[in-house]
Amino acid sequence: MPLAVRVIRAEHDALAAMLRTVPLLLDAHRRARTAPDFGALRAMLFYVDEFPERLHHTKESELLFPRLRARAPELRAVLDDLEADHAQGERAIRELQHSLLAWEQMGEPRREKFEQQLKVYTARYLRHMKREETEILPRAAALLSADDWADLDEAFGSHQDPLAPRPGQAVDEAYAPLRQRILAALPAPFGWGPALA
Repeated sequence: MPLAVRVIRAEHDALAAMLRTVPLLLDAHRRARTAPDFGALRAMLFYVDEFPERLHHTKESELLFPRLRARAPELRAVLDDLEADHAQGERAIRELQHSLLAWEQMGEPRREKFEQQLKVYTARYLRHMKREETEILPRAAALLSADDWADLDEAFGSHQDPLAPRPGQAVDEAYAPLRQRILAALPAPFGWGPALA
């Protein structure tokens, strides 16, 4: 399996784990009648903005998708939909960050809006990643050349997602505190286990 595909899947897995865990963590705080760790929540949303939105999506949109458009015109509608998701993703994460800040500053009356936006954002993102993995990556595997994969492997292998490190690679020192902040906020039973610990 090409490195680019392994990186895409690992980054999807890390993001999906976090997006699915945050509502569970918030629910646990609600049941315990405790305030969530807003600093950790801000770190999680920063991660989504910093890696999937800016690096991961950009490489898909600029490198993977154009190659597929050239070789598989029948994928045009799917690629258009995925590109539209990428385009609205930055706006959506900013709105989510703003809603979190409003909840932190204004209190419980703002909690419901944040949680609703998080639910919508998570559902859209999980659906988006599933489409890429079921409709795009298999077609890419069938259609792209060894040269295409060499270029994609270089591009996707050039960054290190702090929540999806590849075996044998250390997390970039600059992002190590972010990784630790996020993982520390997800104790058992919410932690992701050995793959991301």
